[in-house]
Amino acid sequence: MIDYLALAPEIIIAVTAVVVLLADLWLVRKHWTAIIAVVGTTAAAIPLVVMAVSPVGDRMLFDASYVVDPFALVMKGVFLMAGYVVLLMSFSYIESDRYYEGEYYFLLLLSILGSLVLASARDLVSLFIGIELVATPMYVLAGFRKGDLKSNEAALKYYLLGVLASALLLYGSSFVFGLTGALTYDGIASAAGGLMHEPAFVMAVLFVLAGIGFKVSAVPFHFWAPDTYEGAPTPITAYLSVSSKAAGFVALLAVAYRAFGPASATWAPVIWVLAALSMTVANLTALRQDNIVRMLAYSSISHAGFMLVPFVVAPYVGAEGLGNAVAATVTYLVIYAFMNLGAFALVIAASRKAGSGTVDGWGGLAGYAPGLAFLGAIFFFGLAGIPPLAGWFAKFAMFRVVLTAGNGWAVGLAVIAALNSVIAVYYYARVVKAMWMDPIPATAPDAEVREAAVPMPLVLALGITAAVVIVVGAVPGLVTFFADATKALAGG
Repeated sequence: MIDYLALAPEIIIAVTAVVVLLADLWLVRKHWTAIIAVVGTTAAAIPLVVMAVSPVGDRMLFDASYVVDPFALVMKGVFLMAGYVVLLMSFSYIESDRYYEGEYYFLLLLSILGSLVLASARDLVSLFIGIELVATPMYVLAGFRKGDLKSNEAALKYYLLGVLASALLLYGSSFVFGLTGALTYDGIASAAGGLMHEPAFVMAVLFVLAGIGFKVSAVPFHFWAPDTYEGAPTPITAYLSVSSKAAGFVALLAVAYRAFGPASATWAPVIWVLAALSMTVANLTALRQDNIVRMLAYSSISHAGFMLVPFVVAPYVGAEGLGNAVAATVTYLVIYAFMNLGAFALVIAASRKAGSGTVDGWGGLAGYAPGLAFLGAIFFFGLAGIPPLAGWFAKFAMFRVVLTAGNGWAVGLAVIAALNSVIAVYYYARVVKAMWMDPIPATAPDAEVREAAVPMPLVLALGITAAVVIVVGAVPGLVTFFADATKALAGG
């Protein structure tokens, strides 16, 4: 018997996507497609609340290959909230550039559907389906500005490297199945302990990690990110930097802790290297960026490195420590999602007023748009981890897990993370300094453009994200409550 309540969020998003496509064919006023998408995304959250308060425990479907547990509920909530904010960011952006609105929202909803599937995936088949459903619509949306060569380049690079990553993931998964005879994570974990030193199994683990590493844009799998982020429509860039990255981390958390948990000594050193490279290479490169979207692209890669740090404690802690590591990554992921979505919403609003998307072009923004400059300080200082904004707690949760592990390698990575946190402050503060202290550049548009009102959906997106960054920074227990519920993924 199928548990339709467990599948209700996915069903609602799928139905909404179909309705959006049909509405685009029948309706003259295309803005209704955006409204339908927002209503459907909001409605999909209702079953999550019902399941969260239900006395029924974990809901298992399809021979336990698809599970709705606290981890899945929390991550589905994050995906729906992020999707909701991206839809708000898209309203005026899509209308102003005369894109094909129905196709845009249809593809975006399909990607949100893929992220919901991925949150409940508990075997390699559903994992691959979820990852591809997240990524494939993005290949199209990254190149949605068809007349823009940068957008064409963004889509091509993302597609080619995405196909390579999918091939690596499938190749590794086939080896895992061949060696363990299992597709479910729990079945793989039962056999993984005896295969830790088997070269073929080690190779399979590395291939799977490489395939997922592309999705989270960790160094050295990051080459697609800066050009794709710059060339894609800005709301899609925001989605890629948050929801797509979060989907990759959901896959990595489940595979690493649930499927390959007994073989953590095999993959933890690889994660150590990926984390150190991602933080260091991305931060040093971000220092030289003048284009704010490219700077945020390298910032996103750096934050991926920070989110990888808790993984390295896996070989040195027990079940409780593994649970704490999962919770730390989820905490960082949730807080980062709202900070980064807010930063990209700010890019859309401020770039319109300033007529530029560069740091110098934002000079003097506080003089004619003090509200946006204030929000810029919130988002960029939040990303830098400066108290009392939410970013400080994301880094605190990460450092606490690593330092309490009591292992030299873990502490060494914490030192690298601390140094990179200091480096990151410079390029975030540089943007804030330009907004508040630099003069208005001579190339700035006239007063009529600078003083134009920000569209209401974009104001709502900025308000939601800023409120979360401020409130969670002051009351971090709000996010801790949900993150702690995810510990069960690793048995903590």
